[in-house]
Amino acid sequence: MKRYSLTRVLCQINHKLVFIALFFISCISGFAQSQPEVKITGNWSGILELPTVKLELVFKIVADENGLLTAKMDVPMQNAKDLPVSKTEVKNDSLFLTVAAIGGSYKGVFETDKKVAGIWQQNGAKLPLVIEKNRAVVKQNRPQTPQPPFQYIVKEVEYTNPKSGLKLAGTLTMPNNAKSCPAVVLISGSGAQDRDETIFEHKPFFVIADYLTQSGIAVLRVDDRGVGGSEGDIKNATSNDFASDVLAGVEFLKETSGIDTKRIGLIGHSEGGIIAPIVATKSVDVAFIVLLAGPGTPGKQILLDQAELLNRAAGLTDVQIERSRKLQTAIFNILLTEKDSVKQVDRLQRTLSNGMYPMLNDEQKKLIDTKVAGINNAWFKFFLAYNPYPTLTKVTCPVLALAGEKDLQVPPKTNLEAIKKALAEGGNNNFKTMELKNLNHLFQNCKTGAVAEYGQIEETISPEVLKIVKEWIWDIE
Repeated sequence: MKRYSLTRVLCQINHKLVFIALFFISCISGFAQSQPEVKITGNWSGILELPTVKLELVFKIVADENGLLTAKMDVPMQNAKDLPVSKTEVKNDSLFLTVAAIGGSYKGVFETDKKVAGIWQQNGAKLPLVIEKNRAVVKQNRPQTPQPPFQYIVKEVEYTNPKSGLKLAGTLTMPNNAKSCPAVVLISGSGAQDRDETIFEHKPFFVIADYLTQSGIAVLRVDDRGVGGSEGDIKNATSNDFASDVLAGVEFLKETSGIDTKRIGLIGHSEGGIIAPIVATKSVDVAFIVLLAGPGTPGKQILLDQAELLNRAAGLTDVQIERSRKLQTAIFNILLTEKDSVKQVDRLQRTLSNGMYPMLNDEQKKLIDTKVAGINNAWFKFFLAYNPYPTLTKVTCPVLALAGEKDLQVPPKTNLEAIKKALAEGGNNNFKTMELKNLNHLFQNCKTGAVAEYGQIEETISPEVLKIVKEWIWDIE
């Protein structure tokens, strides 16, 4: 779901988390202690075969004027680019690469001057990996991504959230010659998302905006705080802060010529499905909301269910899954109950390192500290404790809630049932919930629903979903 990011050992809950746990550490520069040979510089790539997916790893190796090697790593399918390789070294007939930011390393032997056969190690796993020089990087095919020229108006827009004072930037698409058309604000899921909600080279919000605008509905899609043209720091913001950004978007649409101010709605994906109901209860100007894989159960429960489903899909044993659940539970309890910030960090460090933190070397401690920082923040603590149910009971506008049958990140049955129950309890009679066959968390037609499939699937979003949303908006009474 886009912002529910944790390490693989905890939850594996973000689109970006598969086998490679992407902990981005800024300003880590690579270095080498041996003299490189000319043949090593260049791009090297190979296919890492995991139980549920094949990942291409690309190492881009260069040498400076003094002959010292540096390198960066790409994982194209995971949208990961220029991960710092902290150590790049050639000794005799062997190549050594260390990517400390994700706890990964590679050791291989040159079979030829353009081929290295070796082992990739990460999180205790050892997998064979053959890399070749100048091998073409696999380009992902995304046939649904809209291409110009567009048969509608496209405007780059900016406005300010009066509550935070932050400038927000996005794209407004409107039908040609619009005089009084419905409009929607798209609300992204977890993580720092651009206005297209780009993930694995898919651009689902771009696809949704293009489809709805061609059908006569204006669409505003906006960069998250600190992304693209928007100001702010997403790390210190919570779902409530994002709700205030969406409210600013609603106000912007109300002042835009050609928009029917009585038909402004919200479409929220994943965490956006938490934010949309919050906004709907704070503004009478929200005419309807669409929840795409929106949560209806508490954050802690979603994370526990999510991790179990994703771990099972990744092939973990029952013993490993139970061990992961116990670790998660311990971590969550620390975050929810420990009020002393210093003690909280210490307990998290020890729990994540199985009590070994004081004995670890600096590099190992840095990896644990990165994991702690990923969960010990305002956003995660808010999500962990937040229960969307009470807010949903206060939503009075029409609601459409869709979920994919094979969604492993926001389990469909329990969450749709909670949404349905909450809306009915609050007296809202104008809602519809649907569990759609064969679709995953991104609403792609899929085989298993595993995160590892997201980048492999060419489809960005099911045409069935687009049609359902469009027709429901036009049919609202």
